[in-house]
Amino acid sequence: MSARHHKQVRRGIVAALAALTALSAVPAATAAAQDNGRDDAVRRSLEVLVRDDKFTGALAAVQGRDGRTRNYTVGVGNRKTGERVPVNGRIRIGSNTKIFTAVVVLQLVGEGRIKLDEPVETYLPGIVRGQAGDGRKITVRQLLQHTSGLPDYVMPAVGGDFVGNYPSVQHTYFEPRQLVDYALTQPATPAGWSYSNTNYVVAGLLIQRVTGRPVGEEITNRIIERIGLEDTYWPQLGEQDIHGPHPKGYFTTKSGELLDVSEQDMSMAWSAGALVSTPSDVNRLLTALLKGKLLRPAQLAEMQKTVDAPAFKGGYGLGIATFKLSCGGSVWSHGGNTPGYTVVNAATTDGRAATVAVTALPGTMDAVKHLDEALDTALCK
Repeated sequence: MSARHHKQVRRGIVAALAALTALSAVPAATAAAQDNGRDDAVRRSLEVLVRDDKFTGALAAVQGRDGRTRNYTVGVGNRKTGERVPVNGRIRIGSNTKIFTAVVVLQLVGEGRIKLDEPVETYLPGIVRGQAGDGRKITVRQLLQHTSGLPDYVMPAVGGDFVGNYPSVQHTYFEPRQLVDYALTQPATPAGWSYSNTNYVVAGLLIQRVTGRPVGEEITNRIIERIGLEDTYWPQLGEQDIHGPHPKGYFTTKSGELLDVSEQDMSMAWSAGALVSTPSDVNRLLTALLKGKLLRPAQLAEMQKTVDAPAFKGGYGLGIATFKLSCGGSVWSHGGNTPGYTVVNAATTDGRAATVAVTALPGTMDAVKHLDEALDTALCK
């Protein structure tokens, strides 16, 4: 739900790290890669995540300039049974959903149905009104770029204690308006860039108002089916499990208990983070986007106009971020984390792409660093 490109997990969980206990030990790591047995740097970086950072499982997909993909798995996908992580298994991709939501909004801009610099009030009269913000003064662009000043709803929705209270709402259904209302009771954020899931819930409501159709249906028709993301889907109302092969996702409580949270109601994330996908499908999304297969040139150019976003160690555009690789050059990215899964991903304009996922939220800053390094290794080695 909270942001998570290559660096963004810092925002959603850094405040809770002091409360997180060390992750429990996991069974001995096993490794499998569809790469002709080459013991390369990507696999070793995943082994660090399992061995040193105690993630139960890790998986990755690395796409080369030629379009070919190598898949990797390390650790186990189920702590009880010891089953291996399924190759290219389905995972909750969290805030990578924001890419999809932003693309649909920008498609509607290209169709002349939305204007980026029009107030939100034009499309959602009376919806954004509270001490945290006023839709008459917030534009669509500011929603997509996280410069609206709207605070995040996540902490109020879990009673102000994410680590302590998340299990109590794991199976709770939230209406999108309910999430927005949680945010509007909070103080506005300072001027400038400030990441907030609330922006993308409002963007989802905007899509529904303009199209007259559910946001999940619009994402499915306009993106998932259009570019053939066969393992990506929007969970149906009330659906809590993950379809198809997938590693279990785990959540560490304050007491140190490791809970299986694979089944959860993603209505809390909605258009900010509800999608299920696979590492290779995430790569395909970014590659198709950068090749102009989803947006007209004018709208893609708007998407890539960035403002400084320190939490990403780079810039944030409209639902997509950019940062520099250690080997030189920049990539486009987002990333995502939900209870049970953390995903880091990025793509270059020359066709390279990589997605790395683990089956829990990081419990230490070393784990965050190692995730960053694994992504960088996948794109640079």
